[in-house]
Amino acid sequence: MTKETSKNVASKASEALKASTSPDVKKVAASVLTQSKAPAEGTSAKVATTAAKILKDGRFGADAKSIAGSALSQKTKK
Repeated sequence: MTKETSKNVASKASEALKASTSPDVKKVAASVLTQSKAPAEGTSAKVATTAAKILKDGRFGADAKSIAGSALSQKTKK
């Protein structure tokens, strides 16, 4: 069973790509948006590492953490 990106998280990811100044948030948001259009795609190890960093860092807001959590939940198991 593959996990899919919710419409709510995809919307947050789209907004993050437009508004965020953080390259890390943009990288993870792009991955999440790709997965919303192609559910068979998974999060790469590199993007998963970035997403984990966002979740641990107190400087990122709830939307960025939601996007990062979605990306981590869809990490490929390779």
